[in-house]
Amino acid sequence: MGSVMGTSVVRKEDPNLLTGRGRYTDDLAPAGMLHSAIHRSSHAHARITAIDTRAAAAMPGVVRVFTAADLPDLPVAPTAPIPGANRACLATDRVRFVGEAIAIVVAHTRAAAADAAAAIEVDYEPLPVVASLEQAIATGGGSELLHPDLGTNVVPLVPLDEAAAEAALAAAPRRAALRVRNTRCAPVPLETNAYLADWGPNGLTMWMSTQGAHAMRGGLTAAFGLGTHECRVITPEVGGGFGAKIAWYPEIFLLPAVSRVLGRPVKYVETRSENMVAMAHGRDQVDDFEVGFDDDGKIHALKLMVHSNVGAYADSSGFGLPMLTSWMSSGVYAIPQIHAGIMNWFTNQTPMSAYRGAGRPEAAYLIERAIDLVADETGVDPLEVRRRNMVQPDQFPFTVAHTGGAINYDSGNYPGMIDKLLTMIDYPALLAEHSARRDDPTRPLMGIGFSTWLEVAGFGPRGSLEAFGHLGSWESARLRVLPDGSAHIATGISPHGQGTYTTLAQIAADVLGIDVDRITLFHGDTDLVPHGIGTMGSRATAVAGGAVFTSAQVVLQRAKEIAAHLLEAAVDDIVVEDGAFHVAGSPDRAKTWGEIGTAGYQGAQLPEGMKIGALEELTHFEPSNFTFPSGAYCCVVGIDRDTGRVTVESFTCVDDCGTVINPMLAAGQVMGGVAQGIAQALFESVEFDENGQPKTGNLMDYLVPAAPEMPNFTLAHTVTPSPSNPLGAKGLGESGAVGSTPAVINAVVDALSHTGLRHLDMPATPEKVWRALNA
Repeated sequence: MGSVMGTSVVRKEDPNLLTGRGRYTDDLAPAGMLHSAIHRSSHAHARITAIDTRAAAAMPGVVRVFTAADLPDLPVAPTAPIPGANRACLATDRVRFVGEAIAIVVAHTRAAAADAAAAIEVDYEPLPVVASLEQAIATGGGSELLHPDLGTNVVPLVPLDEAAAEAALAAAPRRAALRVRNTRCAPVPLETNAYLADWGPNGLTMWMSTQGAHAMRGGLTAAFGLGTHECRVITPEVGGGFGAKIAWYPEIFLLPAVSRVLGRPVKYVETRSENMVAMAHGRDQVDDFEVGFDDDGKIHALKLMVHSNVGAYADSSGFGLPMLTSWMSSGVYAIPQIHAGIMNWFTNQTPMSAYRGAGRPEAAYLIERAIDLVADETGVDPLEVRRRNMVQPDQFPFTVAHTGGAINYDSGNYPGMIDKLLTMIDYPALLAEHSARRDDPTRPLMGIGFSTWLEVAGFGPRGSLEAFGHLGSWESARLRVLPDGSAHIATGISPHGQGTYTTLAQIAADVLGIDVDRITLFHGDTDLVPHGIGTMGSRATAVAGGAVFTSAQVVLQRAKEIAAHLLEAAVDDIVVEDGAFHVAGSPDRAKTWGEIGTAGYQGAQLPEGMKIGALEELTHFEPSNFTFPSGAYCCVVGIDRDTGRVTVESFTCVDDCGTVINPMLAAGQVMGGVAQGIAQALFESVEFDENGQPKTGNLMDYLVPAAPEMPNFTLAHTVTPSPSNPLGAKGLGESGAVGSTPAVINAVVDALSHTGLRHLDMPATPEKVWRALNA
């Protein structure tokens, strides 16, 4: 069998999903199961003066209604990275955002539960609302306090050294400043949050749609005082997560508490409207930067203040996201001095957590807007400004030092990505077309936008996830060859759309020489996989893949030792070829993987000292560093002069994700990420009114683009392997979302540049663009 790494193997997980045989949390119905619905706050900020559940409790089919007073032992969700900002699973005296849970109804049917939840009456005493990040910044954190024990609505994470920043900027020949806004996004996975808790005589079993079963088990055991053996978490099929299913939600603890009281399984599945206000949102940053540069476009210094809206409560992962923005604010550029500060702000909005890219799209957006700002100020071509500031290939490993800490880039060839991109586009022809269309009032305007971006991925080295509230930074993989020569992999990574099942099977197949169709993946069950971290930070291939690769290497060596023993040959003379082991030069004397697998469980056929079951290995792989995927993107847009509508006419992508395991899956990940980035740039924005009421609470008002809004993509790769893992992989799951948004906005601003426009905030809606054209 030839190498299967680097080939487009069709996804192993798809047949079940395409034929409707996939089982999601909502498909499960253990005996005696009850349904639940949640009554949520209709106020953004208010005191609760009374809760009347009598009418709801008397409705047909209702088993019981619970408020916080009915569950005195209900734990506090482990969401707050700072004291004084804890989030109760059910609100008691105060609500802090529209959608906060107040009561839960348990009934025999979902419809009965929903009807009863709507019948609950809550009396509120409204409080002043902090309705936006801009309002919070304007009031300096001193307006109506969301968490009185903190004494403020702002938590400085990293102070900005204003004097040092000013000195660095003053030393540069020129300087320019800009404020950029990263819109608040709703993740909108196909499957909303879903939980099913069954607290029985032997402890708690919980099925949930999550990205990290073991992290959830750890939180549940700590909250309820359970032993690890008394808590099993299972993630069946997961219909998308995009980072939002890393977060801790009150329902994770509420459902087990209710199941324990009632002694029956209880299920809860969000409606789409609930999901839009209850699932954590992403992005929502205001970044103020000033860049110092010279007439040639060479950047001397960057001053940055990151303002992040954490919403009503500080989720552990959401609270740390602006740190990633600070880390990656240099992008692919060798900027001599970076001075960054970070401030987290509480508002009366849905709490914030990770969303595809998680802090890195925000960084790419601000530095790529800065590059185009320098190009605009100096008259130097935007691509040339990028080249003049890039880290060069002979400078790796490259250390970026700034006030957020030292970051060590692993490998890359950033100018090579531009070279590759220019072979895929006709840049002179695009520039000529740009001028022709600008000068012809009968034709749509045209804009050309570039983004040469970088992100941090492959989470990661020791300490990289612990700070965000997770268990650790390693990943586990147990690989076992069975008596018939097939293989099992058990890992802490859980696939939910990325093709991880196929990728990990390919890695094992490539090392072992076992057909990829004879390799099965087990995941998402804390009883089957004793320990793991989960899916986040583009770490599946780089970290879990590293664990699979390492386990497979160990198992292969032991298999060779068994083959050498059976063939009476030296281990070094054993060759693995076409799924069989033979002595070099004697392919007619061979042992199949089935024979080797059988021998692995027959003591009499094993070499002296080898234990029965030796064809099994558990690896906890911990990488030495993050990985740093990068890319060069070009977006071409057209703008209708009469309506302001923006159309993406072409999108060209060059990605460097290190070693590519499966080109087809890589292409899918890039296109999916780019689609989400285009959506943020042009369509998506979670909006609230001045009272903190959601204006985009359903998919009629929150615009998620469909296929007709997307262009055809032209994709290519450059490859600089990462030294941080044995595969040389860097990860790709978030890359498209990191690099695409700045390319789109740079293109829109370029199309409007003849009006004198320097910047346009996302999303570039037709109305906003039309107003810019007619200002």
